[in-house]
Amino acid sequence: MKVTLKVGDAAKTPADLLVVNLFEGTTKPGGAAAAIDKATRGQLSAYLKDGDFKGKPNETLLLRPTRGVKARRVLVVGLGKKNRFILDRVRQAAGTAAQAARSLGVTHVVSVLHGVGEDGGGDEDISAAEAAQAIVEGTRLGGYAFSLYKSGKKSDSKPITQLTIVDNDAAKVREIREGARVGSALSDSVVFARDLANRSGSDHPPKYLADEARKMAREVGLRCTIWGPRELARAKMGALLGVARGSRNEPRLIVLEYRCNTKGAQTVCVVGKGITFDSGGISLKPPGKMDEMKFDMSGGAATIALARAMALLKPDVNVVCIVPSAENLPGGNAYKPGDILTSAAGVTIEVLNTDAEGRIVLADGLHHALSFKPDAIVDMATLTGACVVALGSHASGLMTNNAALADRIKASGEATYERVWELPMFEEYADAVKSEVADIKNIGNAGEAGTIAGASFLQKFVGKTPWVHLDIAGTAWTMKKKPYAPRGATGVGVRLLAHTLLNWAPLVHDKADDDDDDAPRRRKPRTRGKGRSNGRLAGRGHATGRRGGR
Repeated sequence: MKVTLKVGDAAKTPADLLVVNLFEGTTKPGGAAAAIDKATRGQLSAYLKDGDFKGKPNETLLLRPTRGVKARRVLVVGLGKKNRFILDRVRQAAGTAAQAARSLGVTHVVSVLHGVGEDGGGDEDISAAEAAQAIVEGTRLGGYAFSLYKSGKKSDSKPITQLTIVDNDAAKVREIREGARVGSALSDSVVFARDLANRSGSDHPPKYLADEARKMAREVGLRCTIWGPRELARAKMGALLGVARGSRNEPRLIVLEYRCNTKGAQTVCVVGKGITFDSGGISLKPPGKMDEMKFDMSGGAATIALARAMALLKPDVNVVCIVPSAENLPGGNAYKPGDILTSAAGVTIEVLNTDAEGRIVLADGLHHALSFKPDAIVDMATLTGACVVALGSHASGLMTNNAALADRIKASGEATYERVWELPMFEEYADAVKSEVADIKNIGNAGEAGTIAGASFLQKFVGKTPWVHLDIAGTAWTMKKKPYAPRGATGVGVRLLAHTLLNWAPLVHDKADDDDDDAPRRRKPRTRGKGRSNGRLAGRGHATGRRGGR
């Protein structure tokens, strides 16, 4: 989608569809809406007076001006109550308008700058850059449709190919342009993640995921390293290899590195679960909704897409994105309940349920992250159905060993509206994953704090490194259409962590603490594999699910 900026009067801008807004409770339209009201001979005022349009969040009204406005159609979108207005209402309004545009067959949308100044309805707390970024994100994500498997006509409606943001204040041009640039990079990366996750499970095995990551890395200038079974065996990644045994599709470990040129920059590792299909293995899932388990690699897809966003936006922090990827199938060679797997960290894992495979592959991914000596680690995974029971689809679960890192991600959750909710990690919860025959077991006590048990398992592999676990089982996909998230994969996590990394400040951490007796032993693999380096970008960043296979 091409994004352009125009300085001028929205009412005098030619367009197939012009998008304006009104707050709930407005009785007299102002700004661009006032020009529209005049051009329609008071139609908008009449709708407001009669209560046919109230300006509620994402409420829409389509008008056809007869004079004084160059747009063929005008869409008025409600922003809700002014005293409850937040930035995400801008994103939602743009997404709602994009969905309306697609249904009308409109490919070029012109929009005023919602939430800023007279045309936007006025809210001084939102900058022009923030509003522009939100409009671009909402339009791109709201207009998204996955039509790969549609025969004949690929879609019932045409995609939006161009968005023009119009504002009458020339002093805001630079700010608006920068916000639009960031919004484009982030929303395009989210679309990249959605496209990966929405494919059928048979069409995105680990090799496909790795190939797409390598292709993307070449395009944007990231270092990409891919390990197959031989390299994984040399690195003693028995956890990842164990989960993969039931499928003829071989596992992969995907590593994408963004390096900035800032001297002394910290390093953050992001690890994403890449189970490309989860049948539950020998502990087979019930058939209902098993088709949704193609989304079980959503954390991995978001991690790969995050690397893309970092290459484009160039924050002042080094970012290493790691995806351990496998299929979990009940083949003749599949791992079984009662098996003992030895992870790359040397930690032995008693398998009590093969459907709790996500944490097992993440164990090797997290251990590999330690080899980069990171200042922080974040992992994303559709890990537990228990998280959906606890939080539904409106928030991702957050568990941590470091309050400062958690606070940063919580703040990013509010800014991006990819909200998170923290669950406790008391020492007593760790007892649930202690094993009598191995170092740890892969499930906790039946029916008790399953989400926290999963995080307690993962914590064994990060030592004292500041770490946050994000359980995105309830937010990684949706079966209900939302303003900027149609049915299917949402790409959650990309904008959330991008915001954290673009606003990164040094995180205080004594790395010597990592070497205590409780930290996993770090093994140096004998090979780095046949990775491909594509150069490293540098520069300064700009700030502005039912689910998981366990």
